[in-house]
Amino acid sequence: MAIDEREVSSLLNEIPAIFQEVSQPGTTNFLGRFLLAFEHILLGLGEESEPGLEEILGGIVDSISGERRLAGIERYFEPGLTLEEHERTPSDFLPWLAGWAALTLREDWDQFRQRELIAKAVQLYRLRGTKLGVEEFLRIYTRLGVEIDELNTPFQVGVHSTVGQDTIIGGGAPFFFKVHILLPIPDPNLIAQQKEIAVAIVDLQKPAHTNYELDIDTPTFQIGVYSRVGVDTLLG
Repeated sequence: MAIDEREVSSLLNEIPAIFQEVSQPGTTNFLGRFLLAFEHILLGLGEESEPGLEEILGGIVDSISGERRLAGIERYFEPGLTLEEHERTPSDFLPWLAGWAALTLREDWDQFRQRELIAKAVQLYRLRGTKLGVEEFLRIYTRLGVEIDELNTPFQVGVHSTVGQDTIIGGGAPFFFKVHILLPIPDPNLIAQQKEIAVAIVDLQKPAHTNYELDIDTPTFQIGVYSRVGVDTLLG
């Protein structure tokens, strides 16, 4: 913030008159300039980008229109997915706010995705340990299509009757489910990365007594589209 060299602190008006005098006509009061630093830090000078302590706590209100140009301390607890910048927590505080909800933000996420996860934290914790909760966590963290099959659909000829796909002879293992993730690009490195993320999330969110199998589905082999072995195609 650029400050006029002749500007003095408003705190100068709060001290005895003898200290408000200037040593020479046409010069700036030294004490007024000195107090400007304290006013900037403690009270603020009305700048949204560099608020003072009092402005951080109480906000900044436009003296003419009466509109609030910066929210107070409450903004630091608001992820503000749909709010204006001056009404929500600064981006630097997002990891701190996520820590309050025991969340970890990925470094490669943009602000929108970070704010989305924090905003949904309470709702997601209510769903923790459920099929819907695990699916939602996976969607937010991976941004991929996710489906969980609990393998409890009854046998129906022509509907659920394909052995090895949607039917298990003798029934499935108890407390077992399958996680299917659709990865649009068959990149081996991306597959390994998303698998590591998915395993960490499912292990954390699933009920402790359950087991699962993770399947990452990718587009099938297509000559000229997905056909480079080791790049976007895996043999076997």
